[in-house]
Amino acid sequence: MLGEQTTERTGELTLKGQPLTVIGPKLKPGDKFPAVTLTATDWSAVDLGTMRGTVRLISVVPSLDTGICDAQTKRFNEEAERFGDKVKVITISADLPWAQRRWMNDAEVKNITVLSDHKDMAFGNAAGTHVKEMRIEQRAIFVVDKDDTVTYAEYVPEIAQHPDYDAAIEAVKKLL
Repeated sequence: MLGEQTTERTGELTLKGQPLTVIGPKLKPGDKFPAVTLTATDWSAVDLGTMRGTVRLISVVPSLDTGICDAQTKRFNEEAERFGDKVKVITISADLPWAQRRWMNDAEVKNITVLSDHKDMAFGNAAGTHVKEMRIEQRAIFVVDKDDTVTYAEYVPEIAQHPDYDAAIEAVKKLL
């Protein structure tokens, strides 16, 4: 929004040791999870606010077409199958919806929802994952309870690094 104060964070993220700037607030347990609108792989609008009432594991990746993002998304797809309908697993990237749909088909990923923040980086700006220099998302994991409260947040400090999968899964299990 024009005239709105934007938070920029430096010194918290690197790409192969090179510092980057992240836009948006750093969410922590106890914060309300942002209700923004993203784009589904069929280009329809998806309002995250409509998912209230469900435990969610939100996996944020820079691009599905990279090795770590591919592995991270496939790992959480497997976990989603174990959780069943008790947990909604969502992956968010700034990839175009067409690329996300192609990746999902190629990877045979069917247990999660993949959403794009490509239009205006609304999620990245609200959740503090918008990498300014590259217009991609910082790798992050959020666990959100049924009341839209963040119960777990991990912002991975190096783009080329995996998140703590086990800690995120344990955080989900605590809500079940």
